[in-house]
Amino acid sequence: MPVISVRIPQLGEGLQEALVVDFLKKPGDAVRRDEPLYTMETDKGTSDVESPCAGQLVSWLVETGSVQSIGAAIAELDVAEGVEVSDAGHGPVAGSSAANRNETAGARSAAPPAKAARNRAVPPRTRRYLREHGLTDEVHLIPAKSGKLMPEDVDAYLATRGQTATAGAPAATTAELGEFQETPVSKDQQKLNYRLVRGTQICVPVVITSEVDWRALEACHQRLKESAGDAAPKAFTLMLWCVVRAMEKHPKFRSTLVNNGTVLRTFENVNLGIAVALPNDLLVTAVVQDAQKLSWTAFADAVRGQIAAAREGTDQANASTTVMVSNMGSVGVRSGIAAVVPPAVATMTLGETFERPVPTADGFTFAKTATICVTFDHRVVNGAGAAQFMNDLKQEIENLKLSL
Repeated sequence: MPVISVRIPQLGEGLQEALVVDFLKKPGDAVRRDEPLYTMETDKGTSDVESPCAGQLVSWLVETGSVQSIGAAIAELDVAEGVEVSDAGHGPVAGSSAANRNETAGARSAAPPAKAARNRAVPPRTRRYLREHGLTDEVHLIPAKSGKLMPEDVDAYLATRGQTATAGAPAATTAELGEFQETPVSKDQQKLNYRLVRGTQICVPVVITSEVDWRALEACHQRLKESAGDAAPKAFTLMLWCVVRAMEKHPKFRSTLVNNGTVLRTFENVNLGIAVALPNDLLVTAVVQDAQKLSWTAFADAVRGQIAAAREGTDQANASTTVMVSNMGSVGVRSGIAAVVPPAVATMTLGETFERPVPTADGFTFAKTATICVTFDHRVVNGAGAAQFMNDLKQEIENLKLSL
């Protein structure tokens, strides 16, 4: 049976990349034509991609969470002789001819790259190395010094390809560049980068800030520390509790745009995102699901547990995570303006607390204060709605009372 490459389709004009979100089939599974095969995310939204034909899934050629070019091979399918391949879910290779596309669809006139790759002796660690460098489609072009294709063969090919790509241009010398190191960008960072770039392309960011009286929240925090000691939730967790209460009142902050911005999808529950910093300046998101349904104790436990899971490298964000909160005060920053990462509608930063002078009848006193900044997508929330959300959040914090 011939093997074809299933490629990432061009589902919208101008799309160049897609984020592979999830696989819906396992190698060895039978697949029907037009059956959902995998899920991908683009600036048009998240969608299931259908199989171009019936067959058996041989292997996935990429990893979930990776960013792939439109037209890149994502999977291999064993198909019957002469099978017809539908356009749905099967993007052509950029710049390929009709003859090459027929070859990909299963014609025997010349072996397609996918089959050539399958018949070669390629150890698993080399296959991983090929995927890391986006060379799965080019494996048939890489010469091997021995009977097996090894990572050092891939390195030699990359060096040669780099020289070819820069032919005619003056090469920078080591002396000009100085000493440097190159390390692969982590999959989580690639995912974040992809969404950040999407944000600059589709989001209309607007920022509002407010100085919030922190004394009521600090009093609650002190009471918690008196009863639970070092095990007491942090002040930031109390602030997150107030954010949930404000989001309950403002459906726009539980919403996102779908169908190319023509439909506003509003979630019934508050799925609160929390930015979690990892070593080496990495960033993942913890999410507290259905946060508005939790009691204070359950909420505090959920925040602690989800942050712990995120610190193990588990990014929990999905399309229902509409607001993300970042504690910039924990790193000594009084105020910071954050980027909105689609499909979220807003990102909030909490700054370091400081003593603000407050006039009194006898002169003035000092009140512990925090600066909160909210960057929101103006396509979803207008200025008046964002201001009311901030005012309600401010009231929740300044009038916080918990039954402890």
